[in-house]
Order: sequence, then C-alpha cells, then structure tokens
Amino acid sequence: MDLLEYQGKQLFARHGLRVSQGKPVTNVQDAVTAAAEVGYPVVVKAQVLIGGRGKAGGVKLAADESELREHAANILGMDIKGHTVRTVWIEHASDIASEYYASVLLDRSAKKPLVMFSVEGGVDIEEVAEKTPEKLIRHHVDPLAGLTRADALRIASEGGADRDVVEGVADALIALYEVWMQEDATLAEINPLIVTPEREVKALDSKVSLDGNALYRHPENQSLSDSENEDPLERRAKEEGVQYVKLDGDIGILGNGAGLVMSTLDVVSQAGGAPANFLDAGGGSNAETIRQAVDLILANEAVRAVLVNIFAGITRCDEVALGLIGAFEQIKPSVPFVVRLDGTNDAEGRRLLQEAALPNVHAATTMSEAAEMVVALAAGQSVGAPA
Repeated sequence: MDLLEYQGKQLFARHGLRVSQGKPVTNVQDAVTAAAEVGYPVVVKAQVLIGGRGKAGGVKLAADESELREHAANILGMDIKGHTVRTVWIEHASDIASEYYASVLLDRSAKKPLVMFSVEGGVDIEEVAEKTPEKLIRHHVDPLAGLTRADALRIASEGGADRDVVEGVADALIALYEVWMQEDATLAEINPLIVTPEREVKALDSKVSLDGNALYRHPENQSLSDSENEDPLERRAKEEGVQYVKLDGDIGILGNGAGLVMSTLDVVSQAGGAPANFLDAGGGSNAETIRQAVDLILANEAVRAVLVNIFAGITRCDEVALGLIGAFEQIKPSVPFVVRLDGTNDAEGRRLLQEAALPNVHAATTMSEAAEMVVALAAGQSVGAPA
C-alpha cells in the first residue's frame, strides 16, 4: 500500500523524524486556513501516488494568500500522469542549505535490509547510481542486530555528510530504519533529506510503501489507505478482488500468478513494448474471473493490444477460453489479443478459441513469440491471420 507524501510524513513523525508543519486540504478555502495556521511562506504540494509532481507544476511556493489561492486552485483537479489531484499538502516553506537522500528497502538478492544514503539528494536516485555511483552509499543491515548507531554514523560520514550534521543524519537514518522495520514497510525513502541553514536535518518529502499483507498487525495504519486519491481502475480492481496495478504503457497484460505476470512484463519490455498494467487473475481463475479481468484491462483507454499469458495448474485453460469468449460476447473488444495457453486442458482451451473464431485474436505457443506478436500488433503491424 503506497502512502501519499503527507501520510508518509505523519508516519515519520511518529518515529521521531523531523518534518515541517503542514496540513492536507481538499479545497481552496481550507488551504487558506491551513496556510494561516502554518505560517507564510508555504509550499502547495499535489498529493498523488506518482513522481514528477514538480515538473508537472504540482509543487508551488506561495508568499501570501493571493498566491496561495492561485496555486491551490490550479493544482486541485490537475492531472499528473493520469492521476487527478484531489488533495494538496500545505506546508511551511523550508530554507535549504543541503539536500541529501536516504532510503531503506529489502535487498532480495542479499536477503537483508539495505540502507542507502547520498549527498546528491533532490534528483532521481537512479541518475546518481548511474553517473556518480561512488556518491551512493549502500549498507546491508544484520536484521537481528538492526541498524546500530555506529553503523548510522559511519554511513553518514562515508557518504559525505557535512561534519556538523553527521549526528543528525545518523539520527534520521536510525528513525527511517525503525519506520521500515516496525511499520512493515517495503520501502521508506526521503528525497530530499534536507539540512537547513540552522543545521537541522529534516525530511522534506516522503515515499513509503507498506506491506498490505501485514496491515492486520497495524490497525492504526488501515485508515491510511487513500481510496479517493488512488487510480479508479486500481480501486475497482481491489473491490473486485483482482491484483491490478496500472502502468504507463499501451499493452494490456493478463496472467495467472504474480511471478508469471512479472516475467511477462519483462519479456514484453525486452521485445520493445510498454505494459499498460500488471494483472494477476490468480490461481484457479474461472471464466467469470477472466471476463472481469478483460473488462478491467480494456477500461484503460491507452490499451492498444492485450496479451493473455496462462500457464495452467489449478487454473484450467478451457475455463480461460470460455472467459475470453464471454468477454468478447459482452464487451466486443476493438483491440487485438494474443493468447498463449499452456498447462491443464490447454488443447481444449485452444480448440474452444479456434471454434469460436473470435475477431482479431492470435494464438502463440511461447512467451517470447507472444510478446513479439503483441508488440507488433500494438504498433499497428500485421502478424498474419488470427487463430
């Protein structure tokens, strides 16, 4: 479960991280009231679950009420990469002497928590890692011992933090690790972690993802789920019990099992395509589940082709075929489909699809073949006669 910036900051504050005073609001008049409370100048920040807010015009500085009204009115309702801004965070503006970066996540290859720190904050950390990797400190933590103060001080010092704020950076790293560990987070990131002219170390932004499977251990975090601001397709999928994540591409993906779907995304990307979604129909999917999944994928107007990749165990390929047939009868898709069926009852599933003669549906025997076909179809190219 991804948190909005202000929700992440509230979580940070709970664990002792310094953050600027601010308030979330949903209309201009409340923004005016909030700004009066936190004190001018203020920053008006769009609250959406995607990066690039500043470049899109979703972060503005207001020196007085007139500027605040203008910025709040412009940002509320703004579309940022498909996400509509319904909430803005009104925060007292901070003076910045330095911008650092800090994060904690799980390194699955090392099977240990990973703390990262850099003095090159305020920019994409991927850019730092690529262009100046020596400025990004990576430290694996013994999960039994946790992040010790000695380790935190060494990370801050070796990372190049100014000598007079090494202690403050270490405090922030320890608190951030505590957030990650105690809140069952999958990611806890601060970019930037700022140093003020008064040499105070504060989190100016937050990016926090919580493990949804662990929320039962954190009833206090249940309310952080922000259904009003989340993507409407993702909200619909959640209501229907489907694992769906909207992406920025134009190729719809439908598979069964998270691992298979992730592999499908990778293979489509390697073939030059851009996936429009992650959709795991789950094990044991029946015809109705498949029909709902197709309907959900096609609700995204960016989708230009769909890849159905099924490796059946509990799931039966004939049920998948019946679901596709039902979807075509009810929805009548206008985009091409590529279908790869393998596993339980795959021959029967392929027979059903062939006899149904669904328009613009193409059969593939391997995942690589399916990916190449769907990328070509999304680009408007011909791949031969439908199955």
